[in-house]
Amino acid sequence: MKSDKRNKKKLFIRTFGCQMNVYDSETLADLFFLRNILLTDNMGEADIVFVNTCSVREKAEQKACSFIGRLQRFKLKKPNLIVAVGGCMGQRMGETLPERFPFVDIVVGTDTFYYLPELVERYRTSGKKLVQLEFSREFPRLPLVKECVSGQVTAMVTIMQGCDNFCTYCIVPYVRGREKSRPSSDIVREIQELTSKGVKEVTLLGQNVNSYGLKDGDITFPELLRLIARETDLLRLRFTTSHPKDLSEDLMKCFHDLEILCKHIHLPVQAGSNKILRLMNRRYTREEYLQKVRKLREYCPEIAISTDVMVGFPGEEEADYLDTLRLLEEVRFDTVFSFKYSDRPGTAAASFRGKVPEKVKTRRLIQLQELQNKITLEQNEKLVGTVQEVLVAGTSKADERQLTGRTGDNHIVNFYGPRNLIGELVPVTIVEAYAHSLKGELPLVGEFSREKDQCVICR
Repeated sequence: MKSDKRNKKKLFIRTFGCQMNVYDSETLADLFFLRNILLTDNMGEADIVFVNTCSVREKAEQKACSFIGRLQRFKLKKPNLIVAVGGCMGQRMGETLPERFPFVDIVVGTDTFYYLPELVERYRTSGKKLVQLEFSREFPRLPLVKECVSGQVTAMVTIMQGCDNFCTYCIVPYVRGREKSRPSSDIVREIQELTSKGVKEVTLLGQNVNSYGLKDGDITFPELLRLIARETDLLRLRFTTSHPKDLSEDLMKCFHDLEILCKHIHLPVQAGSNKILRLMNRRYTREEYLQKVRKLREYCPEIAISTDVMVGFPGEEEADYLDTLRLLEEVRFDTVFSFKYSDRPGTAAASFRGKVPEKVKTRRLIQLQELQNKITLEQNEKLVGTVQEVLVAGTSKADERQLTGRTGDNHIVNFYGPRNLIGELVPVTIVEAYAHSLKGELPLVGEFSREKDQCVICR
């Protein structure tokens, strides 16, 4: 006799922030699934609400706090609702979070969210608020349920967590802890489980994947990439994020040697001024960064490079900012994620002098984004008329009649085609370029089989 889903307890998760938070939320949903508590996208029917927060920038915390504040009315309507908060803001605020939001019942940190199912049971028994934040030295070995990825074409796998770099603006070492690498055998097993459920592409996650294994791992990051290429059935492999100072030539060679490794790297530069890079404690110079970009392109001429750039760091003068603009013009990144500096509690830069006025930061950000949008469009226009191999991930959010996917170098492509192409690598002709995506067409796209809904290239 099948169990009635309507009688099972329900979990609602709201995730803010990075891909690692998304992965953590999926892991947590799987842990609750083992206890017969099902994930729901309807907060009104939830018995448990978990908010996975971000603390990297002030704006991210404001969004999370705004959402948490709105939960009070749900708690008033449903007094037995359990409200839990985790993620980086949960780790940072700890016991002060229930003081600010008295209706929050449980707070977990970035290393203790795995215990939330147990904490929920404890709370139901005792009714006492619970806060658990301690960091662990090792990755927990979790059951490979992977219920959340059923039907997905792409997935993420965390390979390491924490950071030892202590960039002066960054709160990550304080809310994610020190670097620790996951055993390579666990990573391979998880990817094998994902491919058995139909996943074709995996993105490896870490605050600095380049330093995987250097402190406490069994193999290095390039060795891990080669192991995954040998031992799994993945079609594609990606990774993020890379710290430029740890980008080795051995890793660069992987882009040339490994067929499954996508020709794209996210390499955050943050600033183009040596003075600002030094104040940030990035531990590389502008010249060293540019040399690594040149070397990458020698090993893999077609590689796409994206980056992060911050404007308005304390002490940034106009000349420093112009150095950053010149670096964008020289490298010609495919994509740039840009933002204004904001003080983060406990970081060294929060106490730096020479804070840049908000108006100046806004003007610099707008000007930088205008320049990069122009560069990105020019880069994308070079692809018009070419045939690109696209892994079809699903239907477009903007138009469900269209399919959407990514090229190996991480360009989003939207095109019309039959849904049975989802999960397949297909050749797509690029017919139009936009600032953030490409429009494509299947070869002989008009010739479909009415019976099978297949185009001629798929018969």
